[in-house]
Amino acid sequence: MKNSGIRRILGIDPALSVTGYGIIDAGDDRVLLVKAGVIKTSPRQPLPDRLNKIYVSIIDVVSEYKPEVMVLEKIFVHYQHPTTAFLLGQARGIICLACASAGLPLIEYSATRVKKAIVGQGLASKLQVQRMVGMILNLAVMPRYLDVTDALALAIAYNCIGKADCLSV
Repeated sequence: MKNSGIRRILGIDPALSVTGYGIIDAGDDRVLLVKAGVIKTSPRQPLPDRLNKIYVSIIDVVSEYKPEVMVLEKIFVHYQHPTTAFLLGQARGIICLACASAGLPLIEYSATRVKKAIVGQGLASKLQVQRMVGMILNLAVMPRYLDVTDALALAIAYNCIGKADCLSV
């Protein structure tokens, strides 16, 4: 892939219940969807089992699709929900461990930076991001989960941040 001018990028929208992932092949003039999906865990499972499922699933995705870089959403902590932030932090930590285990470079972007790169507005809604991701990837059907389009947006943002024509579709 590196020799052909195309990069394989894995974007991950981390969460404990539903982690979205999206893999794209990106070159200077095109972006193609390779694979996208979710990793689901049940609140009925013990926390270590849930974290292990996320870890093993990310390792499997990386092993099968061989991305060159992983792009992960930074944590946004709302002061009224500290427990959620702690659980999200554990899921992110496991994903970072999987990234390090695979020897992948890790890039982190805030949600506002991704929205700015994809939609042109840092305060864009999730539905605006979803529509733009669908247009960029020429999707006939939108993914069922917004976590998937958020993950794809992370991968697309990595490809276009720093380029003047990022928003051209």
